[in-house]
Amino acid sequence: MPLSGEAIRLMNYIDDVAVTLRRVLATIPSLTPEERARVADHLLNAKPNAEDVAQALNAK
Repeated sequence: MPLSGEAIRLMNYIDDVAVTLRRVLATIPSLTPEERARVADHLLNAKPNAEDVAQALNAK
């Protein structure tokens, strides 16, 4: 079954997020331990997050 344009668009958004996360990973070595802790806290408290989206996609 072919994908709708909306499904393809959402997959492209996910690809964009993955690119952003690769950039974050590439920058982490340049951060101080304090900066790493603050960025980690910010990431963990971001809403919605990938888990929220996955749960919405799997909801019946």
